[in-house]
Amino acid sequence: MYYIYAIKSLHRNYIYVGMTTNLERRIKQHNNGENKSTKAYKPFELIYKEKVESREEARKREKYLKSGVGKEFLKTLIK
Repeated sequence: MYYIYAIKSLHRNYIYVGMTTNLERRIKQHNNGENKSTKAYKPFELIYKEKVESREEARKREKYLKSGVGKEFLKTLIK
């Protein structure tokens, strides 16, 4: 089982999209500054999650949410 997730920085205008098999652990890693690409934007709140069966499906959804259309969809969730 894989999760696709989107987190939003609480202090800056930044949304990060990723995938993982352990959502709780991964969000803790982001908030603890353990991820180089998100460290400067912490702390985060979860704004979206989706569960899929396979890594291939997860990768497709992650790519979509990182696209322009996908980012626009995520922005509608935080307004």
